[in-house]
Amino acid sequence: MSSDLRRQAARLSEAATEENRRGIYLALCSSIFIGASFIIKKKGLILASQKGTRAGAGGYSYLTEPLWWVGMLTMIGGEFANFAAYAYAPAIVVTPLGASTIIISAILANFFLGESLHACGILACVLAVCGSLILLSHAPAEAPLESVEEIWALATQPQFLVYACLVISLSILLMYRFAPRYGRTHLLIYVLICSLVGSLSVVSCKALGIALKLTLRGSNQVFKKETFAFLCCVICCILVQMNYLNKALDTFNTAVVSSTYYVFFTTCTITASMIMYKDWEGQAAGTITVQVAGFMVLMPYSISRRAGPLNA
Repeated sequence: MSSDLRRQAARLSEAATEENRRGIYLALCSSIFIGASFIIKKKGLILASQKGTRAGAGGYSYLTEPLWWVGMLTMIGGEFANFAAYAYAPAIVVTPLGASTIIISAILANFFLGESLHACGILACVLAVCGSLILLSHAPAEAPLESVEEIWALATQPQFLVYACLVISLSILLMYRFAPRYGRTHLLIYVLICSLVGSLSVVSCKALGIALKLTLRGSNQVFKKETFAFLCCVICCILVQMNYLNKALDTFNTAVVSSTYYVFFTTCTITASMIMYKDWEGQAAGTITVQVAGFMVLMPYSISRRAGPLNA
């Protein structure tokens, strides 16, 4: 009996490793698409600003620019791959792989936009990659979920509801109080809005991904009210993110936007996932300490750096 249990545990561990591997491959593909989309959208925003009010000033002329839509479709393709990755691997594995997006967008920005990273920008990329590797090497195992109702129970637990309320309140404050006054001179305003709202979209995307995965395995989760609620949350959050990310890209250097956004987005996303999906439960104190160290490596650049606008 004992040997049967060991064999069963080994099979479960192997299956979990295989799912993590799929999640990593999908996350890397996502980073390539999203990194390229930053550059294509930026080119589209530049062209759109020559025809009407620029996005950084509250305009939406980019919606009539075909190149911007090419970038948007490229980003959607990357987000679909990211969406699938979250269904197979925990957020603390998938999200840090976004560091490759920074490298890709920085290289492409140099070739196609004439942007170059200064010393602080290069330091940001190095810190982001190092922090990501630390987090990846000590990623927690994910608890199996068997229905969308289980995920909904996690989303409505008091701890996560408090987090969600704080995120929504702070986002509204930033959008209506600080963005009109300081958005065009302080990059962190737009980035914080995208990152905070993005953390809610990621945990909801993960819920949808798990629901789809369970449906494909024979347990239909698609037409449940919980699935619809998660879908509505994703749509609303993505619309907000798209609006403020366009403002940031139109106003600030692309490489600085992508690197700073990555750091804050990673921090907010992993925090939300830890609270909702309880990724730290059952983890050894040493493992948690190393993961916190990974956060500390990611954070210093963005806390200290104040990026100026392109036209400063």
